[in-house]
Amino acid sequence: MPTDYGNFADFCRDSGNLWSTLPVCNLFSQSLARNGPGWGGCDLTGIPLSRDRHLANLGSIVICGLAILTTAFLLWRSERKKAAVGRREMQLFLLGYVLVEICEIFTIGGFPLNNDARRAFSAVHIAAIVATLWVLMLNGFVGYQLLDDGTAVSIGLIIVSAVLLFVGTGYIALDTAFSWTGYWDSTLTGTNRAYALYTLYQLAPIIFLVVFFLLEAFLVLRILGERKPMMYLIGAALLFAIGQIFQYVISVHICNGTSGKINGGLFETLFTLLAVVMIWVFWSSITEDDWPMPTVAGSGAYQ
Repeated sequence: MPTDYGNFADFCRDSGNLWSTLPVCNLFSQSLARNGPGWGGCDLTGIPLSRDRHLANLGSIVICGLAILTTAFLLWRSERKKAAVGRREMQLFLLGYVLVEICEIFTIGGFPLNNDARRAFSAVHIAAIVATLWVLMLNGFVGYQLLDDGTAVSIGLIIVSAVLLFVGTGYIALDTAFSWTGYWDSTLTGTNRAYALYTLYQLAPIIFLVVFFLLEAFLVLRILGERKPMMYLIGAALLFAIGQIFQYVISVHICNGTSGKINGGLFETLFTLLAVVMIWVFWSSITEDDWPMPTVAGSGAYQ
């Protein structure tokens, strides 16, 4: 019995049509990035520019800029926490998030750009999302001190595995966008059923996030024996979930209600930023000096 697994067409239709606020939609034949006609949904037009052009998603561009500045501040604050467990690993996650936000300006922001460049940015954007959430998941293991945090081995394993995931995902997205081999051409039209991209872009990040949440919840409740940090962790999860609801459920209704001026993508960007800040606050709260030492292996445990 056929299922909708792997199909992107409905998502692209409801998230802005020609200017979808999902970067993966820029890869397919219906997108404006390939001079396509769209998916038949509400057009995210944003604000008009000269020569019949539009800046489709100014709100997301502004929030992306704010996110980059905010993350730079969090990187600086992390650097000042000299004794914090997982400081370098958390900074890797933040750097990945910066890359995601830079790409977002040129992919879903609707920034005037050459079509080929937009598709290339979209492929990098997708790869950066997958790799960054992989790094976040690995951050969940850091507190268990299976390896001493901040060491060349710990940082190296995270970077190498993230780069491999980034390159693999990026290649699939680029080959889809530019049809280098023609292997993915069947995904470009119709319902845009792209199993590989769907698994990597839609399913894998959810798994990474759930594993991170469970690892950190166990660490806080069973090893540290504390409950207050769970407020921040649950807050991050709720903020992220709200952002996804705006993106996948409410977006088309906002678009219709504002005649295409904005859609849920703006709010998804905002709530994701708030979720990242809350993750950092959670990490900061469990690296304070007065927590009890967990009974796990390794010499760099929380103190």
